[in-house]
Amino acid sequence: MSSSPPAAAAAAAAPPPPLSPREHVERIRRERYFIGRGERNPLAEDMHQTVNYLSQELYSKDLRFLMELIQNAEDNDYPSGATPALEFVITSEDITCSGATATLLVFNNENGFTPANIESICRIGKSTKRGNRSSGYIGEKGIGFKSVFLVSRNPHIFSNGYQIKFSEDPCAECGIGYIVPEWVEQNPSNSDIAKIYGSLKSLPTTTFILPLKCDKIDVVKKELSNTHPEVLLFLSKIRQISVREVNDDLNATSLSQISISSEADALTRKDISAESYTLHLSADEYKTDEQHCSYYIWKQHFPVKPECYVQKREGIDQWVIMLAFPHGQRLSKGVGSPGVYAFLPTEMATNFPFIIQADFLLSSSRESIPLDSQWNRGILECVPSAFVNAFLALVKSTESAPVFALPPVFKFLPLNHSSLELMDSVRLSIRKKLIDVDIVPSETCSSVKSFHKPTEVYRLNSAFWSIINRAVKLGVDVPNISSHGTNILNSYFDSEAYDDVLGFLGIGYVDSEWYGRCIQGSDLVELLPEDVYFDLLSFVAQNWKAMFAGTNMVQIPLVKCVGRGGVMTYRSVYEATTSDKRLCMLSDEECAPSIINWNNDYFSTVSGTLFMPLSTQKALGLFSKKTTVMEWLEKYVAVKTLTLHEYALMVVKAFA
Repeated sequence: MSSSPPAAAAAAAAPPPPLSPREHVERIRRERYFIGRGERNPLAEDMHQTVNYLSQELYSKDLRFLMELIQNAEDNDYPSGATPALEFVITSEDITCSGATATLLVFNNENGFTPANIESICRIGKSTKRGNRSSGYIGEKGIGFKSVFLVSRNPHIFSNGYQIKFSEDPCAECGIGYIVPEWVEQNPSNSDIAKIYGSLKSLPTTTFILPLKCDKIDVVKKELSNTHPEVLLFLSKIRQISVREVNDDLNATSLSQISISSEADALTRKDISAESYTLHLSADEYKTDEQHCSYYIWKQHFPVKPECYVQKREGIDQWVIMLAFPHGQRLSKGVGSPGVYAFLPTEMATNFPFIIQADFLLSSSRESIPLDSQWNRGILECVPSAFVNAFLALVKSTESAPVFALPPVFKFLPLNHSSLELMDSVRLSIRKKLIDVDIVPSETCSSVKSFHKPTEVYRLNSAFWSIINRAVKLGVDVPNISSHGTNILNSYFDSEAYDDVLGFLGIGYVDSEWYGRCIQGSDLVELLPEDVYFDLLSFVAQNWKAMFAGTNMVQIPLVKCVGRGGVMTYRSVYEATTSDKRLCMLSDEECAPSIINWNNDYFSTVSGTLFMPLSTQKALGLFSKKTTVMEWLEKYVAVKTLTLHEYALMVVKAFA
């Protein structure tokens, strides 16, 4: 019985059944590359040479293929609940029967290749991800997979029922290499792949099989073993990369694994379109303990400047800049100078102690970012603002912590010059912005930290710090030294270890007048024990000509003396050198107590002398820098040392 007209029309309109993976591959070979059609594609030679150029010339280093594979895995889609991972396995077993002495297998637990993905990989520059930057895709050139030809002549792909291989040699049937798929009947089979992967584990959906070129085996192994955990920092999907080597004895394996172990401390700053969090990375090496390192991640959005728009980033109206600050001991694998990332590391070194990540335009090889691009320059112009905001957040996060927790934050400052002129401009711009921000802690009399601009805080001479610290340890109540008209840099920072940091921020030393104000305002001469008191006099003496002569220090009561009735008094250099009573010391210790008492009670006026206290004279005799202090006392304070005979003559002469 014939079909009714409506039924026939419906049958005619129904879409054809989907092709099987093998049928799909055969159609590509026939329709695109003229295989089996009895004719030759007139563009075959040009197509082959074009792909050869792309795969060989665009990647100046063999091992960019590794970054391209990681990028492809990052752009893949994954089953719900899966932890996206990439596994590299090197085996000495020739499972492709191609004569290779080593084969690299790359396993990825993604959803698997779609027909559109197969179409793309069999073309040049036809990425399914192009134009999808806003959706999180980081690939865009459509040539990434071709980089595997740098290390393998015959890469294979097994995914979602597809099992194909490519060859760098021109196909005998069409004269084109690199992009012509060939169905794999056997060698390897899925069971061969599963045996290498491990029969107790479920085989991931996608596997690349790369029989390695003989001269690339060692460099591939080295690059894989040196894969640094930092490669995961800015990937939103991939959370684990492992490397395993399987020898002839399949039970003899070595394993290394890097992974993001956790994210924590997430904070959002809506006022500046920023967020921050801490990322913990780990590396587990074969026969070694697992190591960890953490990064403080700062992520901030900036509007794209109109003059920076480019066609390749059409539709993108915000730059997302991320900065990564390593906290604590970095892992030792493949450690290099942090530089510039475009989701994955480039070869550009900035000489900065932090990493810059953004959606930079890349050179064709992905190894660098063109610095003459207005898009890239616009991003870099925003980096100083992002850094200052991140740095300020780090500083403020330590407000409730002890002061000694703060100095490590300052190691993130870009102190060293960059060999790249544009990057050095970024460094100098960071410095200029930091000078206007309250980031430097001063000394306070409470546990609450007080922060100031670098231009508002000053350093102290290290010898004076030693005097203050000794006094405090001995229980002397030294008032807040920032209360004398100047903010004093916190003592944890004021050391040689931070000279470079303080120099970068332009933090200088207090002027000479400050020391006089501090000594007098804090009553140091009166409060300090004798040995610390002479440390103070030694500091003044050693710096008298260079710092203090002609300053307020000449008016500060520095020298102890015994007044009428045995009362302790203090004289300044000016008073000591202009008074009609001369400061003296006695060389005869046995008679000194009696002489000092008689002088105070009876003879001070007639003799024209005042003596330093006996305890002070004894302490000076034991002081390690006695000579320095005595020379200063004699030369600038006019102190004279008398014998008993000389003192007696002075008294007799006064009564004559």
